[in-house]
Amino acid sequence: MDQRLLDRMMSRIYHRGPDDRGSFVKGNIGIGMQRLSIIDLEGGRQPIANEGRTVWVVFNGEIYNYVELKAMLETKGHRFATRSDTEVLVHLYEEEGESFVEKLRGMFAFALWDSEERKLVLGRDRIGIKPLYYYSDEQKLLFGSEIKAILECQEIRTEIDLQALDAFLAYTYIPAPLTIYRNIFKLLPGHILICSEKGVQIRSYWDVKFGYDDWKTMGEIEEEFREVFREAVKLHLISDVPVGVFLSGGVDSSLVTAFAMAMNGGLRTFTMGFGGNIGAYEDERGYARLVAERYQTAHREFEVKPSLDNVLDKIVVALDEPLADDGVIPTYYICREASRHIKVGLTGLGGDEMFAGYERYLGFRLHSFYRMIPRFLREKVLVPVVNRIPEPENGNNFIHHAKRFIRSSVGDDEAHAYLGFITTLAPDQRCQLYKPDVVSKIDLGWTEELMLSHHRSSDAEDPMDRVFYQDIKTYLPDDLLNITDKLSMAHSIELRVPFVDDKVVEYCLRIPSYLKLRGWKKKFLLKKVAREFLPAEVIDHKKLGFSSPMASWLKHDLKDYACQILCPDSLEKHGLFQKAFVKQALEDHFEHRENNEKLIFSLIMFQKWFDLYM
Repeated sequence: MDQRLLDRMMSRIYHRGPDDRGSFVKGNIGIGMQRLSIIDLEGGRQPIANEGRTVWVVFNGEIYNYVELKAMLETKGHRFATRSDTEVLVHLYEEEGESFVEKLRGMFAFALWDSEERKLVLGRDRIGIKPLYYYSDEQKLLFGSEIKAILECQEIRTEIDLQALDAFLAYTYIPAPLTIYRNIFKLLPGHILICSEKGVQIRSYWDVKFGYDDWKTMGEIEEEFREVFREAVKLHLISDVPVGVFLSGGVDSSLVTAFAMAMNGGLRTFTMGFGGNIGAYEDERGYARLVAERYQTAHREFEVKPSLDNVLDKIVVALDEPLADDGVIPTYYICREASRHIKVGLTGLGGDEMFAGYERYLGFRLHSFYRMIPRFLREKVLVPVVNRIPEPENGNNFIHHAKRFIRSSVGDDEAHAYLGFITTLAPDQRCQLYKPDVVSKIDLGWTEELMLSHHRSSDAEDPMDRVFYQDIKTYLPDDLLNITDKLSMAHSIELRVPFVDDKVVEYCLRIPSYLKLRGWKKKFLLKKVAREFLPAEVIDHKKLGFSSPMASWLKHDLKDYACQILCPDSLEKHGLFQKAFVKQALEDHFEHRENNEKLIFSLIMFQKWFDLYM
C-alpha cells in the first residue's frame, strides 16, 4: 500500500476527525483513521490492535454496549489498554470471528485487518447510520467513509452511472448499493464485506423482521417502549465532550429532549426557522420554544434565509453525489451553528419510520379504499379533472398531494401505488427529460425494481409493514441518515439517533401497525406516550418535518437563481437533458400549473454536482 495515497485519502476527510489521525501500513494493506475524539480522549488513538498485534481496526461511530462487552471479554482473559469502545472490536473478533458484528449495538463503520488469516473485514451498522463506500477491481480494494477519499486514487475513472442518475431523478436520492459513479458502491446496511485470497465476498448479518406480541395490551406496549427508549437515550448521552439536542418542534425531537434532560440536565438545544417568502409554510420555532421552556434547556434559535449561492456548493462537496432532499439546507445550517457549542448532538430522526409519521402512509392506507371505485372512473374521470386543478400561489401542498395520490392510484397493485407516492418523476416523464441517446442507455424498469424488490422481499404479512420495510431499507439510510452523517461531520460534530438504536428498532418492529396509524391519526401510540412529557400544542399541531419552504422560495426568492443554474448553456455542459423539458418544468412551477419543487431542486443539485466534480 502506498503510504502517500493513504495520507491523501485521510486528508480528504480531515473534517470527519480533526482531533487525531493514525494509520497502519504493511505490505499491500493499509488502513487509516481521522479521529473525532468522543470517548477516552487521550487513550483511544487508532488504529487499535490486539495484544499480539495481529488484528488491527479503524472505526467510525459509537458502540453503545461496549462496557457490557468489555466486561464479558475481560472474564475470558482479554487485556484492554484503553477505555475506548473501539478496542472492544479487536478482542470480540478474536472470540467470535466474523460473526462478532452481530453482538455490536451502535452506529458504526469499521475496517478490521487479520494479519494471520490475511483477511480484511469491512462492516456497517444494521440500519446504515454510518456510511461506508468501496471500489473493487482485480488488483485493488479501496474504501472510505466518503467517496472523496476513494477518488484520491488517480487510477479510478469518474464516469457517471446513468442508472444511478435515473434513480436520483426518480427518488431525489441514490439508493444503495449505487452511487453516482459507475464503479464505486455503498456497502449495504447490516452487511459485511470480506476481502481475502478467495476474493471479495459480501454477506448480510441482520435484516428487518416483523412479528407482533398480540397478547400484550396497549398499556403494556406503552410502558415497555418507554423503558426501551429511555435506555437508548441514556446510552446515546455517553460522551466525554459536550452534548446537545437538535429540537425541531415536532414530537420526535421533543421526546428525545424530554428524556435526555431527565438524565443529563443543562443540555443545549438548537432550532432552525426560515426567512424570506415562505408562503403557507408554518415555522415550528414556537413549538420548540415551548419544550425548551418546559425543560429549561440552554436554547438557541437560528433563521435560514433563501440565499443558496455558496451554501449549495458546500453541501454538494459534503455529500459527494447529488441528493435533493430540501432538508439539506436547514441541516447544514443547524450543524454549522451547533458545532460552535457542542461536539455531539441527538436528533429525533427515525421516529417517522418507526411510528408511521409521513403523509404517504395515510395515502397508502387510503389507496385500499380508493381502488374500490371502478377503474374506468378513476382513469377517465378523476385523473383528467385533478390534473387541471392549478397549484395555490401560497405554496400549500394539498393540491399537489392530491394529484400525486390520484395519479399513483390508477392501478390496483399496492406496491406500485406506494412507488408512485414516493416518485418525483414518473418513467414516461424521465424518458422525455433525457436526450434520446441517454434514454437508450437506461433501464427505466430496473430503477422501479430497486424499490419494488424491497417491498416484495419483506416477510411482513401486513401491507403497511411492507411499506415500513421499504423505507427502512432505502429512504432512511440513503437519504435521511446520509444527510445527517455527511453534514454533521462536515462541521466535525457527531449526530446520534436514539429512534434508530438497534433495540428501539427491534422493539418497534413488534408493534402492530394499527397502533402506529390509528384511523387517520399518525404516530398514535407515540403521541400517547408523549402526552406525559410534552405540551399538548407540540403533540397536536400539524407535522412539518425538518424541511424548508422550497416550493415557495423557488417561485419567489430563488426564481432567478433557479433559472440561472438551469439555463441552456449550463445544461449543455453535459448534454444529458432536453432543454425544452427543463424550461417547461420551470414555467409550470412559476405559473402555478404544477408543483415541480422536487424536480427543480433535483436538477439544481445535479447541476451543482456536475460543475464541482466532473
